[in-house]
Amino acid sequence: MTVNYSIRLDENLKKQSFAVIEEYGLTPAQVIKMFFRQIAETRAIPVSLTYKSNEPNEETKQAMREVEQGVNDCYTVNSVEELNAIVEKIRNE
Repeated sequence: MTVNYSIRLDENLKKQSFAVIEEYGLTPAQVIKMFFRQIAETRAIPVSLTYKSNEPNEETKQAMREVEQGVNDCYTVNSVEELNAIVEKIRNE
């Protein structure tokens, strides 16, 4: 059984990646099949998905410094409702 999928790509990404695929003498369909075959055979995604969850980005670090310095308030919430109430309170200040 064959299944068809549609994907949406940014035009620039499509042009750049299709050009590379063509340089290899392949079609996009062949590359996608190779990608899925590799996933099935290795039971892993064949690209680097490195994520440093313990290292905040610079914007987060700055926000943390501001909270530590007392520049901004810090809130602890236990639900979306609590978060929405705080956001609404801040908007009305």
